[in-house]
Amino acid sequence: MQHAVELEELGEQITEASRFLEKTREQLSQRIIGQHEVISRIFIAMLVNGHILLEGVPGLAKTLIIRTFAAAMNLKFQRIQFTPDMLPADLIGTMIYNPKDMEFYPRKGPVFANVILADEINRSPAKVQSALLEAMQEHQVTIGSQTFPLQEPFMVLATQNPIEHEGTYILPEAQVDRFMMKVLVDYPSYDEELEIMLQSATTVSELPVIPVVQPHDISRARALIDRIYVDPRVQRYIVDLVVATRKPAQYGMAELEAMIEYGASPRASIFLLLAAKAHAFLQHRPYITPEDVKTIAYDTLRHRIRPGYEAEADNIKPDDIIRQILQHVQVP
Repeated sequence: MQHAVELEELGEQITEASRFLEKTREQLSQRIIGQHEVISRIFIAMLVNGHILLEGVPGLAKTLIIRTFAAAMNLKFQRIQFTPDMLPADLIGTMIYNPKDMEFYPRKGPVFANVILADEINRSPAKVQSALLEAMQEHQVTIGSQTFPLQEPFMVLATQNPIEHEGTYILPEAQVDRFMMKVLVDYPSYDEELEIMLQSATTVSELPVIPVVQPHDISRARALIDRIYVDPRVQRYIVDLVVATRKPAQYGMAELEAMIEYGASPRASIFLLLAAKAHAFLQHRPYITPEDVKTIAYDTLRHRIRPGYEAEADNIKPDDIIRQILQHVQVP
């Protein structure tokens, strides 16, 4: 009985604490038409300190979504265009010599912000990716011999074009694995595109975005998410899903053994649990359900599964493999 009362009280606190997200959605809706799932995933990543890899063709408002999100959340935003000739100093900063004092001083780069848009991230070489990797994982940056903490909250939203591959680099697997989710940005529906066209074909200035969030709103939400209840059966369900990407035969999917070159790492289990808790928070629930897990499973797992040669020959994508796993792994 006491546990039920505690959950009820937690649910009331979550409902109250999540109101700032509704205010943020209202600000986003003034500029963004559709893309509700993408916006939801950005909320989830922000709530649990994660990063997102956004994949979609140009012109789908990825930059506009992120810029508007940062403005509404009252967070410092930086857009960094990744190019083949980019250097780590262009991202994190460098040491500058002052002849007057005869000393070196750090000049911080654009990564010192709350929300980083790493545009076309796969266009920069390994040294730049290595510098970004430290920022993503450690929330700190090393310039020369000095280490500087990054502002909190800190999140990277990286984009890449799934069509054009000329002049691009394959992202290191260690870096890809540190993205909580890989979100596919799709075309708008017919009605949404009609509304986008009519709204954009005007010389009237856009409505200003009003900051509606304070730092303590995010801190309070994160503290409540930590308290969201997870049943042991749901915990095991999450681990079953991840282990099934590595050893599908143990779950009655022997045909997938040859389809998967390697499966998801233990980070997948961690991020799957965190993302499911954040999804429950968005639904104003003090506990997670298997449906929360299934809802964000594709985004959390698709970039952590590498299809084998047989899968590529049959044009089987990671999402196809995840769909089979969700159908076969027993739901508690």
